[in-house]
Formats: sequence, structure tokens, C-alpha cells
Amino acid sequence: MDLQALLLTAAAALAISVLLGPICIPILHRLKFGQRIREEGPKHHQTKAGTPTMGGVMILGAVLLTTMKFAVNSVEMALLLLAMVAFGAIGFIDDFIKVVKKRNLGLTPRQKLGLQVLATAAVFGVLWWHWEGTGQPFQVAVPFTDLAIPLGAAYGIFLLLLFLATTNAVNLTDGLDGLLSGTAAMVFAAYALYALWHTEYDVSLFCAAMFGALLGFLVFNRHPAKVFMGDTGSLGIGGALAMVAVLTHSELGLILMGLVFVVETLSVIIQVFSFQVFGRRVFRMSPLHHHFELAGWSEWEVVLGFWLASFLCAFGGLALLTR
Repeated sequence: MDLQALLLTAAAALAISVLLGPICIPILHRLKFGQRIREEGPKHHQTKAGTPTMGGVMILGAVLLTTMKFAVNSVEMALLLLAMVAFGAIGFIDDFIKVVKKRNLGLTPRQKLGLQVLATAAVFGVLWWHWEGTGQPFQVAVPFTDLAIPLGAAYGIFLLLLFLATTNAVNLTDGLDGLLSGTAAMVFAAYALYALWHTEYDVSLFCAAMFGALLGFLVFNRHPAKVFMGDTGSLGIGGALAMVAVLTHSELGLILMGLVFVVETLSVIIQVFSFQVFGRRVFRMSPLHHHFELAGWSEWEVVLGFWLASFLCAFGGLALLTR
């Protein structure tokens, strides 16, 4: 495995994603799977109502087809695809309810949590069988040290928290045309190199495929977007990213490489806490990307700014973690 193989994988995924666009988008139009816009969001976003959603199937489909062609059969690849598809399926159900019921809310929080627990349990079952068989310890490495925190069976609880945090953080970032596609592509590109450096070749190949699929989707998702990925895409991406962190033993390192997602989540937590405790808002609107919109930035300026921030965080984190 070398950089040339990664570039070939990324190029193939990009091409498949682009080719899926003219097939999937008209189908989503005919099925009237249009996005409903939250009334509490920025008012100018209401013009996006009716744009086809659930376009995440293009991303997940491109990754599946690419890995079927270029990947070897391995437990690591099975875990990556399981996490991506399982959480993507939860997002698909959520999106489907929204478009059929014509409402902003799909699954209830309790229903979504229950499905996420089941998905994590399935992943943990395979992971436990694999790591027990290969003698890998259930521990969490502390970045920049030689320390590792042994968790044993409690790693299952940690895994659930990791999946919940990552999928929700990624989902919160999906609020502007091309925002999540570009920021996530940066993180997967950095992780492709990180996994390659750690000789985790299957993980590296998967990340390259995800990077290419996201760039291909960006052809249709950039401003003004012709299609949105919906929760199908954002939850699938989040599940895949969490699994990548697990298999590269960089669960805490993900905080650095995916810092944009962390900051977006913190902006929501800070906003809710401040309003409930002090009756005041810290930001004009949360998540943070809406704050910049309401501060007068154009949507394209916000997206470019977040892409740059994601690039710096992902590759800065890569440089720090591989020192």
C-alpha cells in the first residue's frame, strides 16, 4: 500500500459519486424527497426548502462500491462498513420519516438513541470477537504520552459515548451547502495518511474512498446545493469516522483532527447553558456556522472559512500525532 494506491482509490470513489449524482438526484426529485427547513434557522434558508435530501446514499454507495473493488476481505474493513452502513441506515430512517410525514423531526430522541445503542452493540460484538482473538487490549491511548487507559469490558460504554458524540457532532456541522462535505473530506484525508503511517492499510484505503466520495458529492452539494446529504450522510459519516478512530487507536486524537466538529458541538452546549442559566445568548445563533452567517458573512465565506479551519486542524493534528 502506498500513496499511489490511495490516490487511485480516492479517484475511483470520486468518479462513482459523480456518476451517481445524475441517477440519484432525479429519483429523489420524483419521489418528492425534499428538505424541510427549520423555522428557527436563518430566514434566508427557507429558499432551500424542497431541495432533495437523503443524498448521503451517493456517498455511502460510492464508498461501498469502491471498497468492494479495491479492498481485501478483512475484519477491519467489515467493521468500517458496518459502522458506516448501520448509522447511515438510522439516518435514512430519520430522513424518510421527515419527508413522508412532511415535518422537521423524524425519529424521536428515544427512538434514535435506541437504534444507535443497537448499532454500537453490533459493532462492539464484532470488535470484541476480533480483538479477543488477536490479543489486542481494550484500552484508550493518551495522545503525546506512552500511557494507555485499560478499560476491559467497559470499553463498550466508551465506544457508545464515542459513537454518540461523533455522529451528533458531525450531524450538527451539516448546516450549510458543502460545509460538512468539505470539512469531513479534510479529516478523512488526514486519517488516510495517519492510518498509512500506522500500517493500518485497510483503514487507510477506506479513508481514501470516503475522501473521494465526499469530493464527488461536493460537485452537487456546493452552493447553491442541488442535493443535501441528510442524516443518511451525516450519521453514516460520523459512524465511519468514529470507527476509523477506534481502529487506529486514536479515539482521543480525534478531538484534535476533528476539532471543527468539537467546536460546533461546544457552541450549542454553551448557547443552551448560557440561555437557561443566565437568560442570555453567547452567539447570535448556534451551531457556530450560523453565528457567522448572522454576523454578515456570506454562506460561501463561512463554508470556505470552515474548510480552512478543518484543513489546519486535521493536518495539524496529523503532524502532532505522528511526531
